Amino acid sequence: MNHKIIIYQTLPRLFGNKKKESVFKGTLAENGCGKFDDYTSTALRKITELGATHIWYTGVLEHGTTTDYSKFDIKKDHITLIKGRAGSPYAIKDYYDVDPDLANDPRKRMNEFEALIERTHQAGLKMIIDFVPNHLYREYYSDAKPEGVEDFGQNDDTGKAFDAQNNSYYLPGTEFRLPDGIEWLKSINKEIPEEPYREAPAKATGNDRFTPHPHKNDWYETIKLNYGVDVPDGRKTYFDPMPDTWHKMRDILLFWAAKGVDGFRCDMAEMVPVEFWHWAIGEVKKQFPEIIFIAEIYNPFAYADYLQHGGFDYLYDKAGVYDTLFNIFRHGASARRLTSCWQALEGKEKQMLRFVENHDEVRIASAAYAGQARAGIPAMTVAAAMNTGPVMIYGGQESGETAAGATGFSGDDGRTTIYDYASMPQHQQWMNDGKFDGGLLDDEQKALRQFYQQLLTLSRDNEAISGGKFYDLMWANANAPHGIYAWLRYSENEKLLLVVNFEDAEIETLIKIPDHAFGEMGWNDKKKLRLTDILQPATVGLQREEISERGVPIAFEGYGAKVLELK
Repeated sequence: MNHKIIIYQTLPRLFGNKKKESVFKGTLAENGCGKFDDYTSTALRKITELGATHIWYTGVLEHGTTTDYSKFDIKKDHITLIKGRAGSPYAIKDYYDVDPDLANDPRKRMNEFEALIERTHQAGLKMIIDFVPNHLYREYYSDAKPEGVEDFGQNDDTGKAFDAQNNSYYLPGTEFRLPDGIEWLKSINKEIPEEPYREAPAKATGNDRFTPHPHKNDWYETIKLNYGVDVPDGRKTYFDPMPDTWHKMRDILLFWAAKGVDGFRCDMAEMVPVEFWHWAIGEVKKQFPEIIFIAEIYNPFAYADYLQHGGFDYLYDKAGVYDTLFNIFRHGASARRLTSCWQALEGKEKQMLRFVENHDEVRIASAAYAGQARAGIPAMTVAAAMNTGPVMIYGGQESGETAAGATGFSGDDGRTTIYDYASMPQHQQWMNDGKFDGGLLDDEQKALRQFYQQLLTLSRDNEAISGGKFYDLMWANANAPHGIYAWLRYSENEKLLLVVNFEDAEIETLIKIPDHAFGEMGWNDKKKLRLTDILQPATVGLQREEISERGVPIAFEGYGAKVLELK
């Protein structure tokens, strides 16, 4: 049996940080930083026991930072370019190196990362890292590139606004100016060097901003990479001869695959031409056929192209299930809207990666989302068990992380910071100073983590969820409360009824399983059925006619989920 892919996303900078108190806009020395070594064999075993099959280490590659590593022969970054003290993990400074923040000995940072690869595999997990192809840090310079590799922009003709063989886009005759009103820099003004950052000619900014003076909300610390698409001239393409950027990026993917990386989460994949992905993914899979590619993508109209032509294994389901779940909690949308999610995909469900949280989105326990960690119970049950595609849990979600308070560049917006040196208080209660035993969790947190472990291991191992078929029951339950969603998952040997309650209130309802559904499951007899609640063991017996005509009685607590096995 093929297991369902369960991805545990984690930021090494935060995962192992044991500092209890964080200084607002604090330095690495003040606030601490997690390390590769914090993913001990015990920690990784616990992540496996949670149900994970893959682990996505977010922010591994070296990126721009305010921390000075010049004594380790790493070029110091211009502080005015950096967002936050730690810097964005998506402003890559060296595609061939790992972040020195994450090493106990920055001189041995690659050795420590390679040891992490080995520990990860020994724990039975496959490793995913970020691949950031659309943009790089403005001061990009690789001091770790293999012999014979040329840096991005090294041979560019900077006098041309566009040339298919240039790695960047240029604005000839201009000089780059930092955005106005970068407020967070005021508190560290004394540290800003007198010599301003200089860039002439200015280069286009990562989020397709072709101006020498980007806005503070632009990705101003990055430059857009050129894949042979003349963006200002109607996005005309020039792919023959093959652009230099294509070769450079293919070689970077092969470099990390050769180290044992099992998959790539590809940042803003739809900002890079699908023709590149078709070629590059094919090139990598010739040598590493089992490697997986996941696209961060938000445009449903591009799904088919990036799957069928681009060659991606999986795509983000942000615009479908995630946004629908968010609207259920934040805007009171009916749970019935989940039906339209699978209908709109037209058979692509198996290749959609579902999630309730990730580093870009607000925490479900935050005031910006549901305000309660328990809300993750119905939401994650839908994300994990609605279809056979992969599901992702974001580190700290299982402990009820709230992301409360501003940390620096990242304000009090319900997101765990990716820019600042900080810690995760609820996660630290599970980490328990490196014991990873949940010793400081309260009873509510323990129950929440137990739920996630039950749900994820069930989703991974149960053949009806991991490889079976789906049947939406809402058409047969028109009178069900608007916070209820119900569906079946079934295979030849397993039949499951799943029902969730998105209301923060107790609900009693009846869920009908129509005769048509029994026929689809291959049950044509009229025998009495036994229904066993897998999450909270209890069994009831009902006649099939009663289930079809009256319904299965379900009693929910607020934000509840039921998984009933039918025998």
